[in-house]
Amino acid sequence: MPIFRARTLEDMPAPRPELSAFLRAMRSRVRPEDVGLPEFGRRRTPGLRRQEVAQLAAVSIDWYIRLEQGRVGVPGTAVLDSVAQALKLSETERHHLHLIARGEAPPARHVPAPASESLRTMLHSMPATPAWIVDFRFDVLAHNAAAVALFGPGFAVGTNTTEPLFCDPGARDFQLDWTRIAREHVGNLRANLARHPGDPRLLELVTDLRRRSSEFAAWWDDQTVQERTNGTKRVLHPTGGVMTLRYDVLAVQDGSEQRLSVVTPADAQAENALRAIVFPPSGLRAVN
Repeated sequence: MPIFRARTLEDMPAPRPELSAFLRAMRSRVRPEDVGLPEFGRRRTPGLRRQEVAQLAAVSIDWYIRLEQGRVGVPGTAVLDSVAQALKLSETERHHLHLIARGEAPPARHVPAPASESLRTMLHSMPATPAWIVDFRFDVLAHNAAAVALFGPGFAVGTNTTEPLFCDPGARDFQLDWTRIAREHVGNLRANLARHPGDPRLLELVTDLRRRSSEFAAWWDDQTVQERTNGTKRVLHPTGGVMTLRYDVLAVQDGSEQRLSVVTPADAQAENALRAIVFPPSGLRAVN
C-alpha cells in the first residue's frame, strides 16, 4: 500500500526574488485603460491589480499570485507568453521574463511566411469576393478589402482565424452555424499538427485554446480530424443581415502549405447583401 506524506517546506519551490520584483514592477506601470479595462475606484498602488493580470492572461488568480511570489516551479512557455502579453512586455522584457522564470530563453516569435506577390495580386483582382490566405496554423498571410468588409477591421494580416472563433463571444453571434464551423477548425488543426508535429507556433496555439475554451478542449480530446475544403454556412452581418455563403479552401501548390479561402454568395439575397457590404451606398470602400 503506498504511503502518502504531507508536503513539507523542502518540497516547495525556492522563492525567486528577482522574478517577484520584476513582475511587480511590470504590473505597476500598466494602467487599466492601457489594456481596455475600466478603472473602478481609487487604487492604493499604481498599475494593474493581480486579479486583472490573471484575467488578461487567462490564468487563475491563485496561480498568478504564486508566480509573482516565485512559487510555481517552472512555468510553461505558453503561459509565460500570456503573462508577457497581459503586461505589455517588450521583446527584451519577454526574453528576460523567460530567463528568470524558466532559466532559458523563450522560443523565437513565430513570423508567418509571406504570401507570394502573385497571390496577393490575385486577391486584389477580386474586389467583390472576400478572399484571404492562411498557413497551416490558420495565421492570416494576406487578404483583400472584401474580406475586411465581411469580417470587420480586426481581420488583419498576422491574426489567427481559429483563436477568435473560440475566444471572442461575438463569433457565436456572427457564425450562425458556429458549432459545425468550430469543429471543422479543430479537425483541420489536428490534421495539420500530424503533418507538423514539432511546429512551436501550432503547439502553442493548441495549448492556449485548450486552456481557454472548454469546447475546443473537448473536441480536441475526442480526436476529431477533418480536412473540409468546401461547404455552406450562414452568417449574421451587422449591416448585411443573415447571409448564406459558400466557402472554398484551395491548396497553394508550391510546398508552402498555404491555403486560399474564398467566400461566395449562395443565393440572390446573399449576393445583394454582400455587394452592399463590399460597395456601400456611400461609395466608401473597405481598405486593407
